[in-house]
Amino acid sequence: MLILSRKIDEKIRIGNDIVITLIDVHGDQVKIGVEAPKNVKVFRQEVFDAIQSENRAALDNPDNEKTKNAVSVLSKMLKK
Repeated sequence: MLILSRKIDEKIRIGNDIVITLIDVHGDQVKIGVEAPKNVKVFRQEVFDAIQSENRAALDNPDNEKTKNAVSVLSKMLKK
């Protein structure tokens, strides 16, 4: 893990297409901005975990073939 110190309005660049900007620091809360191409999915970790959990639960339901297909498509999108 790379750990960096940044001041407000300073940026971190990831590759050619992703820019992270430190927006604000207030107490123990840090606000960041993420600029990324539309094809790059950006999620908070807890949202990503919830999506994955729902996907697994839907796949465990043998009566729902349509859901399985939709979950499969979504999972492939998240892996890109």
